[in-house]
Amino acid sequence: MAKEPLISDHGLIGDLQTAALVSTDGSVDWLCLPRFDSPSVFGSLVDPERGGFCQIRPTTDDYIARQLYLPDTAILVTRFMTEEGVAEVIDFMPVSDQGESSKHHRLVRIVRVVRGQMSLSFDLAPAFDYARHDHTLEATENGVVFRAGDEQLTAHLAGILFEQLDLEQSDGPTGPRLRASGTLKVGDLGGGMLEFGPVGEPRRFSEEEGRRLFNETIDFWRGWLAQSTYRGRWREQINRSAITLKLLTYAPSGALVAAPTAGLPEQVGGERNWDYRYTWIRDASFSVSALLGLGFVTEARSYISWLSDRMREHVGSASGPLKIMYRVDGSSELDEQTLTDMAGYRDSRPVRIGNGASDQLQLDIYGEALDAVYFADQHGVSLGHQTWTELSAMLDWLSEHWDQPDEGVWETRGGRQNFTYGRINSWAAFDRGIRLATVHGRPGNVEQWVVERDKIYNQVMERGWNAKRGAFTQHYTTEVLDASVLRMATVGMIAPDDPMWTSTLAAMEEELVSDSLVYRYNPEASPDGLRGSEGTFSLCTFWYVESLARAGRLNDARITFEKMLTYSNSLGLYAEEIGLTGEQLGNFPQAFTHLALINAALVLDKALDAVPPARHGSAR
Repeated sequence: MAKEPLISDHGLIGDLQTAALVSTDGSVDWLCLPRFDSPSVFGSLVDPERGGFCQIRPTTDDYIARQLYLPDTAILVTRFMTEEGVAEVIDFMPVSDQGESSKHHRLVRIVRVVRGQMSLSFDLAPAFDYARHDHTLEATENGVVFRAGDEQLTAHLAGILFEQLDLEQSDGPTGPRLRASGTLKVGDLGGGMLEFGPVGEPRRFSEEEGRRLFNETIDFWRGWLAQSTYRGRWREQINRSAITLKLLTYAPSGALVAAPTAGLPEQVGGERNWDYRYTWIRDASFSVSALLGLGFVTEARSYISWLSDRMREHVGSASGPLKIMYRVDGSSELDEQTLTDMAGYRDSRPVRIGNGASDQLQLDIYGEALDAVYFADQHGVSLGHQTWTELSAMLDWLSEHWDQPDEGVWETRGGRQNFTYGRINSWAAFDRGIRLATVHGRPGNVEQWVVERDKIYNQVMERGWNAKRGAFTQHYTTEVLDASVLRMATVGMIAPDDPMWTSTLAAMEEELVSDSLVYRYNPEASPDGLRGSEGTFSLCTFWYVESLARAGRLNDARITFEKMLTYSNSLGLYAEEIGLTGEQLGNFPQAFTHLALINAALVLDKALDAVPPARHGSAR
């Protein structure tokens, strides 16, 4: 392989049950099968030597590569340009029946030369179960089958690319691999399809089949995106973020994973390397306002149904009505393990799977869930009796439990605190519950909810406010600032022009904002139980944009938003954080970032339309 690609050097494809990352050097560097949270089959992103990959690239290192998506689709094109010619690798995963979980998945790779000629190499080296399981290889004239226990990966080969090539086997870290090379000229077409599951013997992958799957995949994505009602500014970036959120959705349950990857570092060489292939209540709740704001009603209904199922499972549980995260099928066993044999992305270890934060107490999730339900209700997604009964019981539980320390939104491992963010969202939970009960005449302990809501408000104003800093702080016994408090004005707990709020915003700008990018907090001032530092947090930057827009500082909001757009990769994708030199850090692509982009754009676009340009406020 060529030099190790960066996190940002990848595009995302998927079939709404799992997803693959394809690098600018034509390598499928990450793919877990059959689900997002299944073991990896290709994992070279976190171990280039042992992780496994499938690569098609020029035989020379002297080439320029560019990636693009076919407009309004999740079909990825990687273009290789040399002095001799130009070749394209077109990658996509056909979308199967969205309502049923399946062990059968397909990845189509089509190769064509569009100018001159090019010598290409093909290298297929799977590594099942995070490279912990050996495999065998059976080769035929039509393709190959890799087997590891009950798992099977079949490569169906097609076209002139493989008719001209001599396939050879060699040893990989967990078993045989397949290699080939050859020259194609303009007009030549080749490729193949990888199928996971019990699909039988390899067969010829015909051009007709490839064209049919290609057209069906285009029709699916363009048909889905056509449901969008958004006609405002930055439509291209918003559409790409919407498609990315859809790609991160597990269609059989409606669950949204935080990211499709595990073990990518928040600091290169550091230990903040988590597994994000699960559904956080928080992330999924925020997605409701983002997708509903664009007109995608089905996704909101699916999430609320999924949320109702989770609440029903935990009725009477000592841990409360909800866990903070779940697997895509709704189960909650996420035991954290370390893959000791994995080298890590650019030597960033440990590489973790599972997530030890799953049993944390994070009280903010109830406010985020209720806010999503309330937003959906306002957009015509009505609540059934059973869901309301569960929400009402959840608020009764919160009445007795909100006034206690928790681990907080950032899942710190330095001990529980009375985090201001948790209180802000507990306030929002009661506020939204009261509104829903009042508007629809639903039964509930509304009088008690009002009492608790007002207690929280008074407590935050008295104890969350730090007069010395002139700001609301991370928790009640610190002077440390925290960007999560930006949600305070968004949920309506404080007016965006309140002097206490404008003072808080000014303090954050002085300490947490760096040329428009926003740190979530200073880990040196507020130890979180982990070594090392981190980059700016992209979610918080978009929250900052939204806060500026709500405060009427529209020029500041717009320039911050436009700057942030320059930090995406060439495809418009974002990881969790941005490093000092502008590199993407953390798991990729990150749902949190993309849904925050959409929400910030919706708020800013509406504000710009409502105010004449001459009154857009100061610009720094």
